[in-house]
Order: sequence, then C-alpha cells, then structure tokens
Amino acid sequence: MAEPIPQKIRWSGHSDVGRFRKNNEDTFLGLLFNGQDIQYLGKSGVGSLDDMDFVFAVSDGMGGKAAGEFASKITIEQTAKLLPRSFRHSARGMVTGFNDILEELFDKIHHAITYLGNSYEECSGMGATLSLAWLTPGWLYFGHVGDSRIYYFPAAGGMKQITNDHTRPGWLRRKGEINEREARSHPAKHGLQQGLGSSFQFLEPQIGAVACEPGDKFLICSDGLIDGLWDHRIADILQEKYDPEIAQLLVDEAVAASGRDNTTALVVEVTA
Repeated sequence: MAEPIPQKIRWSGHSDVGRFRKNNEDTFLGLLFNGQDIQYLGKSGVGSLDDMDFVFAVSDGMGGKAAGEFASKITIEQTAKLLPRSFRHSARGMVTGFNDILEELFDKIHHAITYLGNSYEECSGMGATLSLAWLTPGWLYFGHVGDSRIYYFPAAGGMKQITNDHTRPGWLRRKGEINEREARSHPAKHGLQQGLGSSFQFLEPQIGAVACEPGDKFLICSDGLIDGLWDHRIADILQEKYDPEIAQLLVDEAVAASGRDNTTALVVEVTA
C-alpha cells in the first residue's frame, strides 16, 4: 500500500454565548495526539499530520440551570481522555478500526453523563450533542449524535452536510418532504431524538469516513450557527480566502442575525 501523501491542516474555532443566554452551554475541542502525547490546541493554528492525529469536536449541552454547560464539558473532557488511548490500537491512515473506536467513545461518554444525571438531582435530565472529526493522513473519521453538524466542502467545490440532524425535521428533510426553510421553522426542530445522557435510552451514533485531499474544508458547528445562517451563506463564507478568524466571522454574523442560542464554529482545512 502506498504511503499517504504528507498533509498539513489549519483550523479556526470560536464560540459565543449569543444575545439572550446567560451562560454558554457550547464547548469545543482541538486536540493533537498520538499514543504517548496529548496537546490541547488554541483557537487557531496550523499543524502537520506526519506524526500525530488531530481531533476537533463541538458539543452542545442541555439541562436545567448549569447542567447543560456541565454536560458539554464532560463530553469534551471524556473525548480528550479516551480517544488518545485508542491511537496505538489503530492503523493510521487506514479505514480500519475507527468505527469500533468511535462507537466505544460515544458509549462511554453516554454512560458517564447518564450516571451523573441519575446520581445527582442538580444533574437530572442533562444531556449533550457531540459532533467529532478525527483527522489522520488522507482521512477524516467522524462520529455524531444530536443536532450539531459537520459540513464538508470538497476542494473541487460544493457543500455537503455529512451528519444527520437527529430531529424530526432533520428526518423529514432527508426524505425530501420539507426544505431548509421549512426545517428551520418546524415546531419540533429542538426536539432531539438522540443525544448523550439519561434522557436518551438508546444510542446509535452516526459514524463515517471521508477521504481528504489538500483544499478540502470542514465546518463543525452547533445549531446556534444554523439558526443565524442559511447554508448558502455558510458556503459563501467558506469559499472565501482562508482567514485565521474565519470561525469568528461565521459566529459573529450568525449572532447578529439571530443570537437566540449559544453559537459555535470550528473550521478545518487540509493543505499540502
């Protein structure tokens, strides 16, 4: 098998509480890791995939008082703790084993949040979404549950939402029964059918892989961004020349247009 072409990535992340919320229940993570070392990443930067993998994730918490904020933080902390342990057991650059690794990761996070939700009254009913992208040479592996999203912007052009919204309007839109405008105004758009935590008895995370080449871009975002920006506007911004502040540009525009929810964006681009 040919050696994977050396690749680099650059990323940009930003989160905003919005115009009406008092606390931010969104959390995002950037992590550089191999079997021995872990490095937390800043809000923007560049890096190489030669010796280490990258993980980027967005989690949107839910629950009374501060429980939602706590749930999303647990989700991100558990991701940073558990996924690097799997590095030494995976075949880097090959689409093998990642499915089991991500399924186990989501299952452990789900049980951790459920345990706390059942053990402490103040945590009762808390839950979280999780949209996670794991980059290794030539591939992006992803795991997802909830209504946060991962978009794929191929170098050749176009835009594709590679995750499914685990909501009724998300299901109806995938069936072609409603359009983007109707999904955004649907009365059940905030009713999750799947998530992490005690409110969700069964967990079936969406797991997949995308082959990467230089020029490909990915956007991981919470539903607050979608509430403020139409897909075509997101595509317009991502097609512009890369800017280290591109995530903040997305978030600021979404908050100005809506701002009813916490709003988070992580943009990742593969480069040569």
